[in-house]
Amino acid sequence: MRFLFEDLLVYKKAMELAKSILAITAHAPRGTASLVDQLRRAAMSIPANLAEGSGRWHTNDRKHFFWIARGSVHECIVFIELGVAVNVFTNIQENDLRNQLEEIARMIAGLIKAS
Repeated sequence: MRFLFEDLLVYKKAMELAKSILAITAHAPRGTASLVDQLRRAAMSIPANLAEGSGRWHTNDRKHFFWIARGSVHECIVFIELGVAVNVFTNIQENDLRNQLEEIARMIAGLIKAS
């Protein structure tokens, strides 16, 4: 059985972002464990909250989880910026991740407006 949220383009993009962050941070420099852990949690929270929101019947419940997903997008920006400062990410990786996050944030805003 396939769940409806799995067909959402924003969910697919959020999953790809989370997978990228998991892969990039797999061999993070020593002393960055807490930063990496927080970033990974925030990145995984985006598709998880999109999925949970999609499963809610009531509009306000759905929007609540979409807002949480959008907040996690913004949280990722902070940790990526800090990650550049401690050499977890290159400037190129930062730009790529920021572009992905910006697109995901716009798509989530669209979901919120449509709900």
